[in-house]
Amino acid sequence: MPRQVHLFERPSRFVAGTVGQPGDRTFYLQASDDSGRTVSVALEKTQVQVLADRMHELLDEIAGRAGTVIPPEADVDDLEPLTAPIDEEFRVAAMGLAWDGAAEAVVVEAVAATDEPIDEEAILSDSEEGPDALRVTITPMAARAFVARARRVVAAGRPPCPLCSLPLDPAGHVCPRQNGYRR
Repeated sequence: MPRQVHLFERPSRFVAGTVGQPGDRTFYLQASDDSGRTVSVALEKTQVQVLADRMHELLDEIAGRAGTVIPPEADVDDLEPLTAPIDEEFRVAAMGLAWDGAAEAVVVEAVAATDEPIDEEAILSDSEEGPDALRVTITPMAARAFVARARRVVAAGRPPCPLCSLPLDPAGHVCPRQNGYRR
């Protein structure tokens, strides 16, 4: 079956967001263009955190190169919820991140889970065969804004226990460092 790649060149919106209450949230990457097309893919909280961290590192590295001007930080200017309806195209198994020097843009690719292990060569490739993917090309400023929002979304979850760092539920939690006693 041929590969379906959802391409977004400089989308009007590329964000990480959630649906649900802390402790029972589903995380999504969502890309939208000016024509009204929106694609949403589900992923894990840790994948959002890693993508934000790696994107931040990539932008810092590019900013350190001579002749490239990338602001060090950006404010979260998009605080809107995800665009409804949220129809999950696929669940993300792997992601790729690259810098396109010719376009001076960040390229993000989220690859769908399959029954077989994902070949690293399939990520960020133009191969006709392989898992479905969402590929987004964004400006450095849009990437900084994505990082700021993604970090905010991840931090909006349950606070960590000061003793064991596991997430605290509103009703408390059984802390392994307290031998199972509730706080």
